[in-house]
Formats: sequence, C-alpha cells, structure tokens
Amino acid sequence: MSASSELRTPHRPATAPHGVPGWLVALLAVASGMTVANLYYAQPLLSSLSGVFHTSTATTGTLITLTQVGYVIGMLFLVPLGDRLEKRSLVTVLLTVTTLALVAAGLATGFPMLLIASLVSGATSVVAQILVPFAAGLAPDHARGRVVGRVMSGLLTGILLSRTLSSVVSDLAGWRVVFLGSAALMAVLALALRLALPRHAPTTALPYHHVLRSTVRLVRTHPALTRRGLYQAAMFGAFSAFWTTVSFVLTGPRFDYSPIGVGVFALVGAAGAAVAPFAGHWADRGLVRPITGAAFLAAALAFALAGFGGHSIVLIAVAAIVIDMAVQTTLILGQHTVYQLDPAARARLNSAFIAMFFVGGAVGSQLGSAVYHAGGWTALTVLGAALPLIALVHWTTERRPRTAAEPDTANP
Repeated sequence: MSASSELRTPHRPATAPHGVPGWLVALLAVASGMTVANLYYAQPLLSSLSGVFHTSTATTGTLITLTQVGYVIGMLFLVPLGDRLEKRSLVTVLLTVTTLALVAAGLATGFPMLLIASLVSGATSVVAQILVPFAAGLAPDHARGRVVGRVMSGLLTGILLSRTLSSVVSDLAGWRVVFLGSAALMAVLALALRLALPRHAPTTALPYHHVLRSTVRLVRTHPALTRRGLYQAAMFGAFSAFWTTVSFVLTGPRFDYSPIGVGVFALVGAAGAAVAPFAGHWADRGLVRPITGAAFLAAALAFALAGFGGHSIVLIAVAAIVIDMAVQTTLILGQHTVYQLDPAARARLNSAFIAMFFVGGAVGSQLGSAVYHAGGWTALTVLGAALPLIALVHWTTERRPRTAAEPDTANP
C-alpha cells in the first residue's frame, strides 16, 4: 500500500484538490518551519554573544557556520534513514535529541559549549528535510510542485521569522531563553507529530551502510542532482553571507539598531516566503529552466542594490526581500527536479541535494564574516553578487529538453 493510500482512511479523508489532506500539509509546513528555525536563532544575537563570551566578530560568526555544518552532517548521515526506517519514529528520536541539545545551548557556560550544542542541534534539525520528501511522496505528479511549495513556504517562513522571534525574546528575557524556549517547542512538536502522523513504511530494506553508499551512487547517476545542488550552494552561500553580516551593519554606528530592531528588520525577509507557492506552480508548468535563470539574475541585482544603497535601510530591505525570493524560488524548483529522478529514493536524493547546498551556506557564512571584517559592507555585497552570477554562467551550459515527452533529466 502506498503512503498516499495509507493516509486516506475513513477518519482522515483527503479533501484537498491536490490529493493531500489540508490538515497534513499545514502540520508539515508548521513542523518544518519550527525545526529549521533552530539554525537561525543565533544570527541576530551575534553582536550580543560576542560581548557575552568576549569573542571577535569573525569568531562569533563560526557559531552560524558550525550549526550549518551540523545540518550537513545530519543530511548526509541521518536523512537517508528516512528511506530505511519508519519515518514517524525517526522524527520522534531526532526531535528528542534536538530538545536536549537546545537545553545544553541555553545553559552554556562558555563559547565552546555553545558551539558543540549548536552542532548537535543543527544535525538533528534535519527533521524538516525528512518531512518535505514525505509531502512530495503523498502528492500526485501533477500537483507535487504545489504541495512541496506549500510545505516549503512554512519552512522558509520559519527561517525568516526565527530571527525576529529570537531578537524579541532575547531583548525581553535574554539570549538563553531563546534556546530554552526552542527546546520546549521541540518537545511539544515531537509529541504532536508522534500523535498526528500516520505510520509510513520504509521504501528500502538495504542495510544502513548500503543506504549511504547508494546515496553517493545517486549523485553519480543523476547529473541533474549535482547541477541543482551546485546552483543552490551558490544561492544559499549568498543568502547566508547576507543574513550573517547584516546584523553587524544594523547594530553598527550607521543605523544603531537594537537587537529587537534587527529582528523587526528580519520581518521584511518573510515577505519572500510568499513566492514559494508560485515557484511550485511554475515548476508544475514546466518553467524550471527560465525561472531559474531569472532568479540568479535577480539575486545578483539585489546585492548590487544593497551595495549602492548601503546608507539606506529601505534599499537594504528591498534587497533582502528580493534575495530571499530568489533563493526560495531556486530551492523549490531544484527540489521539484530532484524528486522526479527516483520516487523510491526521495529521502536520499533530498539528503544529497540539501547537503550540497548547505555546504555552500556554511562557506557563505564564514566567508561572509571574514569578507565583512576585512572590507566592510561593500566587499560583502560584491561577494554576494558574484555567487549567483557564477551560477548563472553555469546555467548557460544547460542543454534544453529535446521534446516535451522526453525531458533531458540530466540537464533540467
């Protein structure tokens, strides 16, 4: 019995026109947003943490980098288990570990302890990337982009609102409450998903080490997976460089924002999440390639705007919205492409795809901190514009599909 048919019980009918229960899409979207938010709570707190632990700007930026490194580790070694193990139990275990790691972060007595706790919580927050392929597997082919887009809109909203929530909570109750509060949310989410999600049988019986080996084989077998991973690595690197350093700009003498002011600014980026359902619709209509190129160009122009308008909060805000929209668009288009490659291996495909672009995010965070420290905001925006332009150059080497009936899956 397929996962889709398992869900269509008399008690939980599939009422949505795209074949997936609306309550389930909403739950998966909220859960994805809540878990991935753990990667970003620290971004608006970097200035404060630098003072608390007496670390430099560049050193404090490693907190974001190491959290994303943990996420890559989780993508490589934990997400493939989504094809091998029963998903509901796997999600419960991962969220339990996430809860404990966040408690440790909230009680950290030194910066190294905070780094280690962030590494662990980053690794186990990959729950979001188990839930997104879960949603993709439930949707029929003609509506998969829309369903994934709706779940991703929740995930991306979580990324963006996490900064605002973190800033507000930190300003009112201190930075430790940010991590301890998230720990409480993860405990509640673990219980909610345990009670609400149906059992979802594994799609492979391969031993764990064979599952990992097969993930590597999927990368070699599907050139489209590598291409889309590299595209997103460039885009997410630019995204991470922007959001890791913009808090230093906003709290600096030019704008003199408080931590809560940084959080309010982060709300503008949430507007970018509105593009997610549209990106899914464009993917379903077969517009993956042209929209991808347009997104690369939009991101580069947004960084140019941020650079030239470095003394205007309005121009930086507009740039933030466009950057977020472009990154989210290419992410959803990439996932739509990757999920079509092998329906029986969606967790492993997603593992490789997300791991590749989170490496780009980790590099972008660290490189962005170093570039900003060495050359200021102008140098940072040059770096940010260069990354999507490199992706755009690579995009020009794609071969278009030869016919509508026989798409060129190697070069979507």
